[in-house]
Amino acid sequence: MAELVIRDADVVDGSGGASYRADVAIDRGRIVSIVQEAAAAGCQRPKARRELDAEGLVLSPGFIDMHAHSDLALLRDPDHSAKAAQGVTLEVLGQDGLSYAPVDDRTLAEVRRAITGWNGDGDDIDFDWRSVGEYLDRLDFGFDGRGIAVNAAYLVPQGTVRALAVGWEDREATPQELDRMRQLVADGLEQGAVGMSSGLTYTPGMYAKDAELTELCRVVASYGGYYCPHHRSYGAGALEAYEEMVALTREAGCALHLAHATMNFGVNKGRAPELLSLLDDALAAGADISLDTYPYTPGSTTLAALLPSWASEGGPEEVLRRLADRETAERIRHHLEVVGADGCHGVPVEWDTIEISGVTDPGLGDFVGRTVQDSADLRGEAPWVTARRLLLDDRLGSTILQHVGHEDNVRAIMRHPVHTGGSDGILQGAKPHPRAYGTFPRYLGRYVRELGVLSLEECVARLTARPAARLRLPDRGLVREGYRADLVLFDPATVAAGSSFENPRVLPTGIPYVLIDGRFVIEDGRRTDVLAGRSVRRTQ
Repeated sequence: MAELVIRDADVVDGSGGASYRADVAIDRGRIVSIVQEAAAAGCQRPKARRELDAEGLVLSPGFIDMHAHSDLALLRDPDHSAKAAQGVTLEVLGQDGLSYAPVDDRTLAEVRRAITGWNGDGDDIDFDWRSVGEYLDRLDFGFDGRGIAVNAAYLVPQGTVRALAVGWEDREATPQELDRMRQLVADGLEQGAVGMSSGLTYTPGMYAKDAELTELCRVVASYGGYYCPHHRSYGAGALEAYEEMVALTREAGCALHLAHATMNFGVNKGRAPELLSLLDDALAAGADISLDTYPYTPGSTTLAALLPSWASEGGPEEVLRRLADRETAERIRHHLEVVGADGCHGVPVEWDTIEISGVTDPGLGDFVGRTVQDSADLRGEAPWVTARRLLLDDRLGSTILQHVGHEDNVRAIMRHPVHTGGSDGILQGAKPHPRAYGTFPRYLGRYVRELGVLSLEECVARLTARPAARLRLPDRGLVREGYRADLVLFDPATVAAGSSFENPRVLPTGIPYVLIDGRFVIEDGRRTDVLAGRSVRRTQ
């Protein structure tokens, strides 16, 4: 007798095929039996010690967040309802080329400073790891050896690797440094990472030339992993930046997954079809490409990320030194407002689109929820004066929403066959982007039920089986006998994101049950105390 049978569910199994009504039995963390209604008359329905009536609910595989920034949140918050309540059962960490392994003591301190806006300063975390494998072990241990809220995979962060081997300087790596970077990437993949990420508008990863990236991608390809770049521009030069990544990975023979694949800023309005044509041509020529997006128009990053790369060379302390110098600060302003800094994707900054979403210094809370332009107007000063003050006073820790996206581009890219879902959710700040709490129910509620951009079956496939295939997970992403029981039950008539730009930390509605390893992490719409998450490591 099985542990649990989910009775009379409408199964959307992740394949993209039509839904069907069935009983699904679970035992020891796996699906052991699926009996479709059409076959029930001719065979015995499965029995279990517990039955769950799923009448009116859709049963699907658990959602896979292909772009998450929960690297410390999973170790900080055993509840982690921001993701668990959305039906997320697996997150991919180590994004945008910057995370906390592999490191030494020096690099760890530098990285902690550099991405405080993404993950907090980490003062509440015991950084008792240095290698990728040790970090994954730490996730397995979780809280008192009981695990973490949801499963997690990891990408070797190329920027962190470069910081460890080269430093934060804008220069080419020596042959010896390149050899060390190759070995660091190989070690990370050997220890369980699923691929490598880059943040090519963030220092120090952005200082790597294509030849260097190609060599590292050759290593990734040799392990069957994939390359996940935040490429060099999502604004001016966006298409050229996409072309660069396609060409680079084709030369390296490496699978490519394009992170938060958007076409933003005024220069790209209505240009998504050009990107999709580029991808179609590459796919037809044999390229292995996938991408992820979030179902919103604004983006989110740190205020410091907008700065030109030359101003960021040398690491956070050097950035603060340059900002404090009046003459250098004026050069930074000119690049931001007139030239178009590479950190701002080559587009002159529009301060009325830059909303402060979080600060690390509580005394700066009045900036949160206002654009830089609004705060400057209140103070009767130029917006750069306000932005510079905030960068200095908050020591580069401020996060922003950047209102520069286009709905037509979002929908067009969402429809592409290689599309998957990723929240890019930053959980820090008083007013974070609502995508951190709402991405997956928003896909199902707004873009399936309300707008009909995707069918329910196709949308579920993009959130489950398709990402599982990119991650090369042989027993996740589908409702199949023998597969892991990472499952979601949701009401297709009511599922919706509760989060909004005004109230971003509201949990979704219409997702009453979420299981990981056959155990309820969400039950009757409430978070249980189950910690069933573990690291998910690369498999051959």
